[in-house]
Amino acid sequence: MASCTEFSGIFAILCTVFLSLLPPVEAFDGGDAVALLLGMTISVVGFCACLGWYARRTNGQL
Repeated sequence: MASCTEFSGIFAILCTVFLSLLPPVEAFDGGDAVALLLGMTISVVGFCACLGWYARRTNGQL
């Protein structure tokens, strides 16, 4: 299993890649920032939930 520091590094790289794919905008206000942070948070929580479900399924706990 990957350690926390390995996961942090991978997560930082993925965030950088995803954020670099966004087109530049002329007016980036507070609403856009909240929407971006909320979308990233929901994506990370969803990914972790799917990863936990997969781990439990493979260990026979479900």
